[in-house]
Amino acid sequence: MAWTRRYEEAEPQRVNRWLAQNGVCSRREAEDLIARGLVSIDGDRVEDVGRKIAPGQTLTLADAAESELQASLCIMLHKPVGVVSAQPEGDQVPAVRLLTREALVGESPSIPDAHTSLAPLGRLDMDSRGLLILSDDGVLAKAIIGPDSDLDKEYLVDVAGEVTEKKLETLRYGLQLDRRQLRRAEVTQLGEQKLRFVLREGRNRQIRRMCQLVGLHVVDLLRVRIGPLRLGFLPEGRWRILTPEERVALIKGVTGKAP
Repeated sequence: MAWTRRYEEAEPQRVNRWLAQNGVCSRREAEDLIARGLVSIDGDRVEDVGRKIAPGQTLTLADAAESELQASLCIMLHKPVGVVSAQPEGDQVPAVRLLTREALVGESPSIPDAHTSLAPLGRLDMDSRGLLILSDDGVLAKAIIGPDSDLDKEYLVDVAGEVTEKKLETLRYGLQLDRRQLRRAEVTQLGEQKLRFVLREGRNRQIRRMCQLVGLHVVDLLRVRIGPLRLGFLPEGRWRILTPEERVALIKGVTGKAP
């Protein structure tokens, strides 16, 4: 069934911009679909890439356009410790090797193989576990790890060492890595040796290095959320396909605190 949506905004808007805002595709992809005659408004084919859609009008993507856009794989994996996100060295196991039919939860349009190219959108180091997104979707990649991304990431961290309020305040704001000031972080203590971090940046091994600077040692690090997407009850080592609604929420930049 073709993708159809009624335009409810107060003012007219260019079709390519509206499709991008709704996480359907990028502006460039929208312009390509229009040029190929795969977009219509109220039943009339859109021929001008600068065409605007007006309040109350209905936009429809042809079946061919929808199938093409859905061809990208967007995967959520619960990465275990001992697995690298990408670019293995020696006998290291890359995350894509876990994407087998036996480990799949639910259904997938295809099962990745040795020829499938999927990039991690926000890496987890080999000693960390939890939510990892793998995809060949350029629009999604820009939303999660692009320079303008403001999606927050949430981690549950077990540490060794004495946790004090002074150390927590320093972790929240006051540290530098690689001679650059870190953005303000949300750090709360959940238990005697358990901390919750919420970050809006992703430096290499950032949390481990932050803890080391205040005299703490990370024993276990679990990423439980990226923006609105939560790890939930997905078992370790298993994977599933992101739903279209989850993809749209990530692209629109919805944070985990949104209603």
